[in-house]
Amino acid sequence: MLICLSASHKNAGFDMLERLSASSEHAAPRLTDGHDAVQGAVVVSTCNRFEAYLDLDIADGDSPVEAVHDAIFAVGDVAGLSTDELRSTFDFVHGNAVAGHLFSVAAGLESVVVGEGEIAGQVRRSLERARHEGTTTPELERLFQRASQTSRKVKNRTGIGHEGRSLVRLALDLAESRVTDWSAVRVLLVGTGRYAGASLAALRDRGVVDVAVHSVSGRAGRFAANHGIDAVSNADYAMAAAGADLIVTCTTVDHHVVDRELLELGRTELVVADGRAPVALRPGRESTGSQGGADAATATDTAADAPRQLVIDLGLPRNVAPDVVGVAGVELLDLETIKIHAPLEEFGSTDAAREIVERAARNFGRVAEELDLAPAVVALRRHVFDVLDAEIERARSRGDDDGRTEAALRHMAGVLLHTPMVRSREYARAGDQQAWLDGLEAIFGIRPDAAASAVRADAGGEADERPSASVG
Repeated sequence: MLICLSASHKNAGFDMLERLSASSEHAAPRLTDGHDAVQGAVVVSTCNRFEAYLDLDIADGDSPVEAVHDAIFAVGDVAGLSTDELRSTFDFVHGNAVAGHLFSVAAGLESVVVGEGEIAGQVRRSLERARHEGTTTPELERLFQRASQTSRKVKNRTGIGHEGRSLVRLALDLAESRVTDWSAVRVLLVGTGRYAGASLAALRDRGVVDVAVHSVSGRAGRFAANHGIDAVSNADYAMAAAGADLIVTCTTVDHHVVDRELLELGRTELVVADGRAPVALRPGRESTGSQGGADAATATDTAADAPRQLVIDLGLPRNVAPDVVGVAGVELLDLETIKIHAPLEEFGSTDAAREIVERAARNFGRVAEELDLAPAVVALRRHVFDVLDAEIERARSRGDDDGRTEAALRHMAGVLLHTPMVRSREYARAGDQQAWLDGLEAIFGIRPDAAASAVRADAGGEADERPSASVG
C-alpha cells in the first residue's frame, strides 16, 4: 500500500516547513527503520513542501493506522517536532490517490507558483537520494518514474510550463516597482544549488548584466566559470554583499548566510576602501523623539543616504537572518512574503494539465491492479502449457510426429487462454481481483499464495514473506 504524509504551504506554517526541510535528509532512513510494515520511503523536500511517500506491506483488510502513527513519530523525532503537532498538520493520502497527488506535485500544479519548473527536478532528485540511501522499493520506483513522465507530458502538451514560472521569477516580478533599470542593477547571487541556475536565468531575462556569485561551500569558482560571471571569495564577501543592489540567496545550508552584521561590516569596508573614515550606519526607524535634534537629524540623514538594497531569500531553511531589515535601506523578500503576495492567477491551473494528471493516475492504478494478478496469471499459463506439453509428448510416443497434432494443440491452448487473460484485466480494473482468483482456484486449483512463490523460483529469486499467488 502506498501512502503519503504531506505538509505544504497550504496546510503548514513556514516555521514548521523550515524545520522539516532542515531534517529531510535524515528522514527516509529513520522511517524505514521504524515500523516493520514500512518497506520503503522517499522524501520530497522543497522550499514550500515536505512529503514522505511510504510503501507499506499491509495485508488486505488490515489497518495502516499504526504504521502511519509510527511514521509521523519518526518524522517528528528527526525534526524535533511533536507528534500531535504533525498529526494535526499532515494531510494523509493513500491508495490510488497517492499517484494523482504526486503527479500533480511534479507537474507544478500544487506549487505556490503554478507550473513552477524546478519542482520536477526536485522530485527526480528525491528518488535518486532514496536509491542512494537504499530506502526505495519497486513500487516507489514505478510511482516516481511515472511522476517524471507525467510532468514532462504536462509541460510538452500544455502551456503551463512554457512561461518559465518559478519562485525567483515571481519574486523579481514583486521587485519590479523598486527597479527602474535592470541593466544597471548590481546583483550578488549566494549559492550554487538547485535554484541558482534558474535565478541567474531569470535575472538575465530581465536584462541584468552585473552578477557575481558566492558559495559558502566553495563551489563559486566552478559555477562562475560555467556561467560567465565573477566569483566572490570569502575575504571579499562582506564588501560584495554590502555593495550589491540586489542579493539573491538560494543555498541549502542550514544556517544564515546573510545577516545584519555582515552587511554593516561590508558597508564599513566599502567606506574604508574609498579612503574615508567609517560612519556609524543606523536605521532611521530607530531614531526617537527623545534624541537631541542633531542626533535625530544625523540618524535621519544617515538613513536617507544609505544605499537601497533588496534581499530575496529563496532558501529553506532561511538563508537570511530577519535582522537585516534593521540595516538602513534594506528590504527583505522571503518565501513567506512571496507566498502572501503571489497574484491570484498564479494559483490557477489549466484544465488540460489536470486532465493529463488524472488520466496518468488512473493508468497507474490500473497497472498496479493488473500487477496484483500477475503471479496467478503466470501460474495459469504454466498450468495450461504443462498439460499441453504432456499431451504433445503423448502424441509423439504414439508415432504422431508430423507436427500437425502439436500445432493444433498449441492453437487450442492459445484460444482457451484468451478469455481468462482478458477477464483478468477486466476484473482488475473493476477492483474485483479476488473474484477472478477465487474462480481460478475453483476451476484449476491454483492458489494465490503458491503462484508467487513459483514465479520467484523461476526468476531465480528467493521467496519472500509477502502474500501473493501459487499453484496448488
